[in-house]
Amino acid sequence: MQIVVLAEFAVASGGAEKVAVESARGLAEAGVDVTYIQAIDGPADPLLDHPGIRRISLGNTDIWKRPAHRAAVTGLWDAEAASRLGAALDALPVRPDLVHLHQWTRSLSPSVFPTLFARDLPVAATLHDYFLACPNGVYYRFDRAEPCALTPLSAACIAAPCDGRSRLHKLVRVGRSVSLRAALKQHRLDVIHVCDASVPRMGALMRGPSLTHHRVDNPVRVAEGPAADPAQGDAIAYVGRLTREKGADLVADAARAAGLPALFIGAGPLEAELRGRPDVELLGWQSPETVWSILRRRARAVAAPSRWYETGPLTIYEALAHGLPVVASKRSGAAEKVVDGVNGFSVSPDVDAVTRALAALTDGSTVGRLGAAAHARYWAAPMTLAAHAAALIGVYERILAARGTSPRHGSRVASAA
Repeated sequence: MQIVVLAEFAVASGGAEKVAVESARGLAEAGVDVTYIQAIDGPADPLLDHPGIRRISLGNTDIWKRPAHRAAVTGLWDAEAASRLGAALDALPVRPDLVHLHQWTRSLSPSVFPTLFARDLPVAATLHDYFLACPNGVYYRFDRAEPCALTPLSAACIAAPCDGRSRLHKLVRVGRSVSLRAALKQHRLDVIHVCDASVPRMGALMRGPSLTHHRVDNPVRVAEGPAADPAQGDAIAYVGRLTREKGADLVADAARAAGLPALFIGAGPLEAELRGRPDVELLGWQSPETVWSILRRRARAVAAPSRWYETGPLTIYEALAHGLPVVASKRSGAAEKVVDGVNGFSVSPDVDAVTRALAALTDGSTVGRLGAAAHARYWAAPMTLAAHAAALIGVYERILAARGTSPRHGSRVASAA
């Protein structure tokens, strides 16, 4: 099977790229011939150093590093990026069976879709967010600090000052969404969901394009080992960008109300606000290895009370794999892996609900029981790289079968920068 993995970056600059890189590695280890195309020039993760992976860089620049006027225009439609992608695909030694797209908003623009469709290539897109339907990408009202309830691209949606950056950004993103809808019109697109909840949500939001829905868990690269001992931990931990939509302020407020310190690993807009609090410890960004070394020693639980409909926060799954209880928002895809009161707590993203959950974690026996269950339940059905790759291959085979084609076989392509 010949698969192209298309992403903006070749390093884990965010959750989407982390999954893209790990998926490519898992597929290669499963015997799939992978071409990894990174849209934006830059370094590559060592995971892509595999004889079954050929890497190509399109040499694009990040839209946020372009002059404002050029960013606005190319964000709507980047013909040059489309041309580069087309040339790269045409130069491949073996025609791919399928292109798996992970992200397109940072340099590729909606122009990527006609380029793929013109070559009659099946396209699967993993939905790490809601950009396929929602202009601001997260279906969240930043102006109201609550999930959106508007129909994307309706008059009310276009008028809403919901963007996390500015009204100008919202206007550009609306234009991009219009371009995207036009590009997808009368074409079939297979979409891969990383949580159950996004399937009906995206189905309701995307009425126009023809979507076929698939469901595959994100991979979790945690080696099986002994469970942590969260009862020895001294703090409630939060890992990630420090923002209100992700609930960083809820963790600080609820931990204080429950009488527990709060430990934050990450950075973001709320950093200054949190730094001034005596009950909060900020460690900034850390390497993945350092993060889990710290959390296995310090965390009584990992909390992620997102206010937005977060799809698949990897930190929560990794915490369960380490044997740490989690406190997850009911709005988050991570809540699907939480049995309330068994391996953690699934809560509404408000300070009272989070406080009640954290207060239960002051009891050492409760924390120990939850942590042991978290570890046992996760490893009973682990979200390993191999399991992820096997699920993806199954999706690819179904997509090809629906088109009446079968995978092509060819020699492995060599790894290249």
